[in-house]
Formats: sequence, structure tokens, C-alpha cells
Amino acid sequence: MSALSILAVVGMQSEAALLPKGLRVVVSGGDPARLRALLQNQPEDITGVLSFGIAGGLDPSLITGDLVVATRVRGPGGAYAADPVWSARLARRCGARLGMVAGAAGVVGEPAGKRMLRAATGALVVDLETEAAAAFATARRLPFAALRAVADTAEEVLPRAAAVGLTADGRPAAGRVALALLRQPRELPALLVVARRSRAALEALGSAVQRAGLTGEAR
Repeated sequence: MSALSILAVVGMQSEAALLPKGLRVVVSGGDPARLRALLQNQPEDITGVLSFGIAGGLDPSLITGDLVVATRVRGPGGAYAADPVWSARLARRCGARLGMVAGAAGVVGEPAGKRMLRAATGALVVDLETEAAAAFATARRLPFAALRAVADTAEEVLPRAAAVGLTADGRPAAGRVALALLRQPRELPALLVVARRSRAALEALGSAVQRAGLTGEAR
């Protein structure tokens, strides 16, 4: 399976920028419903689907920058299996941990919510794109994999301003964030921590891209 025939599913343009040029990419802007609609319009010549980007930690042992490759995905819409051969190879090449990835319909920002989700799913991390990507791949009978880097850890709080931080095309929504901070200025220190964590997670993903085989054969 050539890397250029893979459809990569991401939430942000900053994640898409880490991927090889020529790779097909769908950017959700952090909106699972929009992502599902975008996926329905993808061409028939795709040979694999990769969920790629940052994630929230659910396993307390994970720290910012740790990499996770999905074995299975569980979310509100159901459970899906990742391709075992592709996933094992990704994990081996990247030094990633293999395990369950949770899908969510919205940002899971409170430690209590993260603990509940981990208890319900056994997942290592949670994100907003992987479930939709897995469902799409299953419907098309395509191999699926997910490579995610931990940004916020299981015990960290995501401020509300972070949840409004993206435009529909996955770019920073500075105006909305500024307005949210005007309403809740005490969130600024936590938001700065989120920004640092996200940069560290993106750096880990960037380092993983070359090792993951996305510039050549994925399987």
C-alpha cells in the first residue's frame, strides 16, 4: 500500500503540515459531525485510512509526547478494529504503545471525565477524529490505523477556551479564544500550558512520521 494512496484524517492544519506532500488529507476542524460528512465524499481509489494527530491522555502513565497506535477504537457509534499488521508495524517503527483509542463527540477536558471514559472503554487516549475515520474505513472495507501523540495528560484540565480554538478548516481561531479569555481570564495560564503541551505532541508526531514509513510503503 503506497503512502500516497492513504487517506489521512486529522483535526488541525498543524497536524496535516507534518504529513508528506501529496498525501490525501481530510481536516475536521475538531468537529466529528463535519468529518463524517467530509468522509462520505472521498473517492473510491483510497487503499487505507490513517487517523493522525494529537490526543488527550486517559491512561495516567502516559506523558505529553508519548505515542499511541490503536489496536481498537471505541466510541459512541460503536467499536472498530484496526488493521493488526499495519498497526504493529507503525508501533514498532515509532516506538509507540499499542492499545485502545476512545472516540468522543466533544472535548473531554476534566480529569473526572477522563477517568470515567477510561473506565468505560479501557482506552489509552481519546480524540475527536479516530472513531469517524475507523467507521469510514470499516464501511469501505479498507485497512485502518491510528497514530496519536499525547498532548494533555489524564490529570490535566483543558480550559474551555481550548475547546473553541479551531476554525472549521482546522486553523487557530484566535478571535474566539480571545473572547473566551475575556469571559474567563483565569483560564489564561492553563491555556498557555495547553499550547506548550500541544507543541510538544506535534514535535513527537513530526519525529514519528519518518520512522512510521509514511514516506514510502505503509505496509
